Amino acid sequence: MKNPRGGRSVSAEDVAKLAGVSRASVSRVFSDQGNVARETRKKILQAANELGYQVNFLAQGLNRKRSQLIGVVVARLSDPFRSSLLEGLLSEIQRKGYQALVTEVRDADELEMTIRRFTQFRVSGVVVTSGQPPADLVKECVQHNVPVVGINRHVEFPEVDLVCSDNKMAAELVAEQLIACGCQSIAWLNYRESTWSGINRGDMFQQVMAETSRDLFEIVAEADGYEGGRQAAHVFCAEGRNVDGVFCANAQLACGFLDGMRENGLDAPHDFRIIGFDNTPQTAQYSYRLTTIHQDVEETARRVLSCLEARGKDPSIDQSIEEIPVKLVIRNT
Repeated sequence: MKNPRGGRSVSAEDVAKLAGVSRASVSRVFSDQGNVARETRKKILQAANELGYQVNFLAQGLNRKRSQLIGVVVARLSDPFRSSLLEGLLSEIQRKGYQALVTEVRDADELEMTIRRFTQFRVSGVVVTSGQPPADLVKECVQHNVPVVGINRHVEFPEVDLVCSDNKMAAELVAEQLIACGCQSIAWLNYRESTWSGINRGDMFQQVMAETSRDLFEIVAEADGYEGGRQAAHVFCAEGRNVDGVFCANAQLACGFLDGMRENGLDAPHDFRIIGFDNTPQTAQYSYRLTTIHQDVEETARRVLSCLEARGKDPSIDQSIEEIPVKLVIRNT
């Protein structure tokens, strides 16, 4: 970087000369690798502060073929759960001494461009929270020893580690609660173009309900989110259908469906029971007080970074599939 006193950029060599130590000692202090005596570290930091020296992590990454950056692929941050997941990831990434390079993508082409850019920056790892990473780009990451972790999705590559909420556990908790409440006619609500996680939650719920010898009805929303759930409730009522228990793929669908049913003169828990997924702040509001499945964002983030670091040390290890336990938060519905 530029010397604040003017002139050429300040280098690690300049810091070493001023502190009276070796260039290697400066490198060890700022890369946090190896032991450096306390007095030596103090002299180096004082010299760096006097000169205005800061580490160029990108250049450091080019030299070591790995930067201190973690690439994070996100989408639809307007979804409260996705925002909380990103917040948890950013907190854990920083706690582990990395910096996040976050990109929001809207389609497969943007995902491809994003992951290619990540490899050009020589990131230390890539976290994919949205979309299916293209096969050739996963191979490119593997060739460059860049670990890739997918969250709440299925990826057909043995080199990509996966961290997912335990959807089978969620299905069992929901089925047990609805049955205990006396529900006989139980439905699963999801939207037509659902994500892998939403589809998997439905598959697990279907499996669990079959084990209890109960039929499961399916309600399909034409769109995701609050309005998708609300419109699904209006269509459901217009068709004269009846249900006394509903499990929803996500919190926004659940809140929308609940309001749509209210607009048709039906409310939970008096006329039916409803359980959501995600435990977003909205679900705890007085107007909803929605019973829901809670996903542990902090534990998810910890497992993601653990997978990245493990594969960074040994790219040949077997694929890790981490299932994060969930819990049922019982409120009013």
